[in-house]
Amino acid sequence: MCFHSQQTKKAIIVEKRFNAKIENSSMFNDNAIYNAFTYPITPVITDKATDLIMQYHWGLIPNWAKDESIRAYTLNARIETLSEKPSFKGVIKNRCLIIADGFNEWQWLDKKGTKKQKYLLTHKSNEPFAFAGLYSDWVDKSTGEIRNTYTIVTTHANDLMSEIHNSKKRMPIILKPEREHLWLSGATIEDFKHDEIELIATAI
Repeated sequence: MCFHSQQTKKAIIVEKRFNAKIENSSMFNDNAIYNAFTYPITPVITDKATDLIMQYHWGLIPNWAKDESIRAYTLNARIETLSEKPSFKGVIKNRCLIIADGFNEWQWLDKKGTKKQKYLLTHKSNEPFAFAGLYSDWVDKSTGEIRNTYTIVTTHANDLMSEIHNSKKRMPIILKPEREHLWLSGATIEDFKHDEIELIATAI
């Protein structure tokens, strides 16, 4: 799973890494720590405009939703069941890159999880990276406001993450840079089950 992430790189570094321009620089935060359960606005690149870095809310709201309450259950999406879940099957082709440079996970130190160790996971080169995401542009029927939202796609944990996230043994899909364009172009979902970059885990 993935419910806590960060983006702490300067705008110029993020733009260069993703070969894209930040659409609204006043909204870009280079010292951001995100808690998914506050439904933060974070930088993303969508398949609609691959040369723009936009700001979307974490917590996908499908277009059929009556209100935004469903977003508490759509922060993550299991890659194995995307085509089965009503919240996600309609947006499988709506691909986005969720920009970050780290995320947190907790290792259970006892069977009940009463004692935990927090870890920060970062790229081995401390570079920005992209989670695989799906997005939706939901219209609030009461106000007419368009809410741009996303979910992070998750998969089975690799060896490192199985040791750290030892309660659920899940992890976000982190796209290899050379495969980000394939994700955005709508390549077969199953092809990304094992996508990952080399991570460094730091106890904090």
